[in-house]
Amino acid sequence: MENWLGKSLKHKLSLLIIISVLVPVLSLGLFSYTIAENLTEEKAKNSGMNTLTLLGANLENIMRDIQSLSLYLLGHEDVQTYLRTPKNNVLLQTKIATLLMTMSISKSYIANAIIESDKDKPSIAYKSVMESGWVDITEEFPDYYDQYSKWWSPVHLQTTSSEGERKVITMSRPIRSTAKYGNLGMLKISLLQSDIAEQLKQAGLEGGGTVLLIDGNNRILAGPDEYKANSMLETYYPGLKSFKPADGWMEYGKGQDKKTILYYDLKDSDWRLVGIIPAQAYKSQNQYFLTLTAIAVSIATLFVIALVLFLIQKVTKPLSALTRFLRNSSPDAPLPTLPVTTIDEVGQLVISYNRMSSKIEKLTDEVKKNESLKKEADMMALQAQINPHFLYNTLSSVHWMALMKGEDRIADMVGSLSDFLRFSLNSGQEFCTVNQEILHIDNYVNVQSIRYPDKFQYETDIAPELLERKMLKLLLQPLVENAMIHGILKREGIGNIRICVMEKEEGILFAVIDDGIGMSAATLEQLRSRITAKLESEWTPGRPGGSYGLRNVHHRLLLHYGQDAGLQIESEEGSGTKITFTINPSAMQGEEYK
Repeated sequence: MENWLGKSLKHKLSLLIIISVLVPVLSLGLFSYTIAENLTEEKAKNSGMNTLTLLGANLENIMRDIQSLSLYLLGHEDVQTYLRTPKNNVLLQTKIATLLMTMSISKSYIANAIIESDKDKPSIAYKSVMESGWVDITEEFPDYYDQYSKWWSPVHLQTTSSEGERKVITMSRPIRSTAKYGNLGMLKISLLQSDIAEQLKQAGLEGGGTVLLIDGNNRILAGPDEYKANSMLETYYPGLKSFKPADGWMEYGKGQDKKTILYYDLKDSDWRLVGIIPAQAYKSQNQYFLTLTAIAVSIATLFVIALVLFLIQKVTKPLSALTRFLRNSSPDAPLPTLPVTTIDEVGQLVISYNRMSSKIEKLTDEVKKNESLKKEADMMALQAQINPHFLYNTLSSVHWMALMKGEDRIADMVGSLSDFLRFSLNSGQEFCTVNQEILHIDNYVNVQSIRYPDKFQYETDIAPELLERKMLKLLLQPLVENAMIHGILKREGIGNIRICVMEKEEGILFAVIDDGIGMSAATLEQLRSRITAKLESEWTPGRPGGSYGLRNVHHRLLLHYGQDAGLQIESEEGSGTKITFTINPSAMQGEEYK
């Protein structure tokens, strides 16, 4: 693959442009499919919530009808009279039974209506009850008088003489005297559980979803046949125990078993409608969008590839011809002039090439002339190397003459100056040992101590094992000179200059510390800016205040030891200055150090 790309600009451009175009196309396709998928799911949820809302409204109407019917019967004069009268009144009993039948027969969802007396009087029912019992639960009827004003039972069985055994849900509420508000009996109105279950089945949700009616204990009251009446919702959906106290939806399960749970709370009761939509229903609907998106993206991809290859061919064809022309040219012969066939960028490139070939011929002649000038410069450099030897010899003669005259201080100063200059030139070598660098500083300090007697004290603190380590030469002398001239000589009394060399984890640490006048924070910031400025910038050698010596050391450190080796300056006005740098020989380039 790398060779295929490296051999041809056409291949590189084709691959680059195809990728640049296909990434947005594929991203757009993925984005469109994601939007369609989210819209499908949102549509299914909204549709399901609408279904639950309509179904809930219907059930709430039924419960309101039962509520209105019960209120009418509770205060009916015949009912009140029958329950308050100690003796049994057959005529009144028949009249009440007819009233119950008249009110119930028009409501298909009413299974039965019963009025029970607290006394030993016969119950009156729309349909005579032969037997009644719970469905798969062991539960007692609550104490209505103390706990509830009305109460909806779980699903239970009721056997009548005319209809046989049926599943019903009964609303029970106490009948109290309208005169003395004492307890007289109980009113029970039963709903057909099968009628409610049929409504839930007919409601239907998208993707074969299921609708259940549960009570406040999450007990199933009605639903499809596979859901057992009075069983707990958690039996079929483990972990599904609680719902937020408002209409809404939640996610249940993961992967293939993932489902969306919709819920709607019925008003004036603890009943709740629960809609269950399998996530697989969304996927089946999204399959159409996925197929359509894949086809659109595939067509767009093929079109893009064909168009890119055609355009790249048109663009690179002149370049390919130019490449073949240059490849077949002789490297020893003068560069040929190429024909210009177009005026576009490629044509301009050919024109520039023709101009360049003419310029190259002129430059060739200039190079020949420069070679002769270079030889002359070499002769001058040889002469410049001879001059230092003359200077050493002259200083040596002055040294011996001073000794012969008994001028020991002059001899000492001249000797130190001679050694100082000899090390500075160092036969053109760039590196030395730490010990040589310190001896060079000793010579400089010796000269300056004669020039400025009783003005400063100098000391070193160097680990012995570091003395033979190699380093770039002439790094410490500019720092000592800076400390002396700008720090020590400007203060009152005797100052101190200290050189510390120690080994750290990151390399060898050098520090030049003085107790001179120091500098303010603003001056320190200006100095840091000057030494970090590029050598070719506005800070030029010899300019006052240019800090050229420090900048030169800083940039030499960066060039030889990397970007972490520059000077670090700390100073406080009136307290002195500390300049440090760290060198790591392993970071050096070239073989000088080795």
